[in-house]
Amino acid sequence: MRAFRVLAIVLSVCMVSAGVADAAKLKSSVGQKIDNFTLNDFYGQPHALSDYKDKQAVVVMFMGTECPLAKLYGPRIQQMSEEFAEKSVAFLCVNSNRQDSVTELAAHARIHGIKLPILKDLENKIADAFGATRTPQVFVLDQDRVIRYQGRIDDQYGFGSGVGYAQPKLRSRDLGNAIDELLSGKEVSVALTEAKGCIIGRVRQANDDSPVTYSNQIARVFQDRCVECHREGQIAPFTMTSYDEVAGWGEMIAEVVQERRMPPWFASPEHGTFSNESSLTADEKDLIVTWVKNGCPEGDPAELPEPRQFVETWQLPREPDMVLHMTDEPVEIKAEGVEPYHHYAIDPGFTEDKWVQFAESLPGNRSVVHHIIVFVVPPDQEIPKELSETGEEKKLSLRERRRRRREARRSGEEGLEDRGIAGYGLLSGYAPGTPPMMCAPGMAKRVPAGSKFIFQMHYTPNGSVQTDRSSVGLIFVPEEEVTHQLVTTYTANFDFEIPPNAGNHLVEAKQTLQRDATMIGLFPHMHLRGKSMRYDVTYPDGKTETLLDVPHYDFNWQLWYSLAEPKVLPKGTEMHVTAYFDNSSDNLANPDPDSTITFGEQTWEEMMIGWYDVAFPVDKVKEYLQEQEKSQRAAADSKSDNGEGSE
Repeated sequence: MRAFRVLAIVLSVCMVSAGVADAAKLKSSVGQKIDNFTLNDFYGQPHALSDYKDKQAVVVMFMGTECPLAKLYGPRIQQMSEEFAEKSVAFLCVNSNRQDSVTELAAHARIHGIKLPILKDLENKIADAFGATRTPQVFVLDQDRVIRYQGRIDDQYGFGSGVGYAQPKLRSRDLGNAIDELLSGKEVSVALTEAKGCIIGRVRQANDDSPVTYSNQIARVFQDRCVECHREGQIAPFTMTSYDEVAGWGEMIAEVVQERRMPPWFASPEHGTFSNESSLTADEKDLIVTWVKNGCPEGDPAELPEPRQFVETWQLPREPDMVLHMTDEPVEIKAEGVEPYHHYAIDPGFTEDKWVQFAESLPGNRSVVHHIIVFVVPPDQEIPKELSETGEEKKLSLRERRRRRREARRSGEEGLEDRGIAGYGLLSGYAPGTPPMMCAPGMAKRVPAGSKFIFQMHYTPNGSVQTDRSSVGLIFVPEEEVTHQLVTTYTANFDFEIPPNAGNHLVEAKQTLQRDATMIGLFPHMHLRGKSMRYDVTYPDGKTETLLDVPHYDFNWQLWYSLAEPKVLPKGTEMHVTAYFDNSSDNLANPDPDSTITFGEQTWEEMMIGWYDVAFPVDKVKEYLQEQEKSQRAAADSKSDNGEGSE
């Protein structure tokens, strides 16, 4: 696999640990009285704050049509409005984004089932009156229309661990608690929390004398670095294909660029050179910051570059020889919450070995497919039953599986099947912006006759129910044309325990190469508690080298680091992979800081796998496999001679 990188799902921002804001750091509007105002909804009907004078409380949520958190929380606000309908509480939504049109408000309400009034704040005057800065951000007004609560809705979804996180369950019902306390005549105990969502796209005065404009420079930077994911139908939350779309996102774009959260690239520049590096140059960052500082001027549209063209279907060099779908019918993806990994097993019906030179995993619904990994299950391995189970049943089976795995290790009888998905071959993967698996001439991946495929699907709910039916396309090459077998292998640790509340837990893995290999690329893999990973090698002559250092790992952006030049690793080279995990409450993505964490398939468990691609001469692979088979036969004969081989 030449490249495997996950790009933008959502824009990332940081939240404080418990979500309770430090008043010294936040500008609070709590205690401020809001005067009457009137705004039109997307039907053109006026709504005044005074229309709700009989209500004991009014909740105002500032929302955006493209903000990922606003999409997730829209249906929840609708549910809360129904919950408090009989308790003298009114709910209003206000949109102050310059980039959101009235037509988009109507579509957003329809798609996400929002029946509440959605009011358009054309010149940000109401956002200014409230001191609103982000979406979604809520304000609770008492009967005198004084702000009694300001902040987030609850703690289940947020930005903060890389691009974002979703807790399995909400733990702090901040808005609901504030309303309950207000209705019961109490002071709101937590009146200010931090709502770190998307920055409201306010109307601003552009500097016409700016040396940097959208048309002459910024459009080119965005086309090169962003538009691949930020376009219609892709998983990024908003499009960046026109001035009107991006102008309202200016401050948000500058924020994530300056904090190096966008575009995603986590390799330390001190080690390695990679052909797929996606980070912005210092000059590109300066251009964006200058443009935003000058009010995001448009410039002369005549200077715009030609729109970049993208391939929407197969990116393979020709039509695939075989297309395999993960299921016969589309599967349903829920609107919100956490989607566990889905696994779908299929039988391609191979009666002979196949050599795959090109493979592409193609999402059926790019708006919710976070990533796809297609694994090859060799004919001598079974697919564990738990890969088709979900929920509590799956959790129980994984616990039992861990117990069996520990026993197998103690007895020295552990095999690849005890490692779950990690024990299979990795064929291809997809993430937004990922090119297909394209082997160099003479290279290919071998799929043995009788193998089965497993699609590992990771979905990201986007606020409305979706369906998906993804596939993989394969292009084969005759065996006689293959000189090198490409193998995705790993140095990994399957037997670790991360203690509860450990903020910097070390897990290591070492492996000595038994034959010469040519490394093509590296793919570090951990789950939500992953903090950092580094690959070091010690060559037979004692020389050491760091191949890749990822000091700030982010599960949401699983990048494949493709070496600019293949690296020869001679037989006897020791691979040392070092990883650190954060199982503390400071890790906002952590599902449960109080649990001891071990290896497992699902995101609430952990993995420590240092994947990498290596190529071997085909004749050497055959020799190795023959030696391995001979060794296994000898071991089996030895057990049989000692009366251990059969009952």
